[in-house]
Amino acid sequence: MEKKSEEILAELYRNCCLAMQSIEDILPAAEEPLKEELKREHDEYEKLCARAAALAREKGIELKEPGPFKKAMMWGSIKLNTMKDDSRAHIAEMMTQGTVMGITSLKSTLADSSERMDGDIERLFHDTLAREEGFERIWKAMIA
Repeated sequence: MEKKSEEILAELYRNCCLAMQSIEDILPAAEEPLKEELKREHDEYEKLCARAAALAREKGIELKEPGPFKKAMMWGSIKLNTMKDDSRAHIAEMMTQGTVMGITSLKSTLADSSERMDGDIERLFHDTLAREEGFERIWKAMIA
């Protein structure tokens, strides 16, 4: 299925919402310096979400939050994973996996795009992708 700018913006928004939710879920298990990095990334995702919401309002696009079932599944998975191992390396590995999933989702959305994206949405898309790739590099460095 080919995606239009509106669908791409909605997917960007969901991606950022899920990232913020997973950070909120993992934060209680983290210690410094992970906690500081998690908070910084949460702030970045919050800004991206706000930009997506503002663009949606401006363009008359309805955005939806991820559903409660998705959030509950993510919360359960994070809690189980951190209960088994809350080490810095394991949390960094979990964050790397989540970030890679976000990057993959964004790149696959771009590949499914049938038309030239709206310029504002395209800028936000590329900003989001660049931030995700930067976050991935940070987490991979923390695994070692």
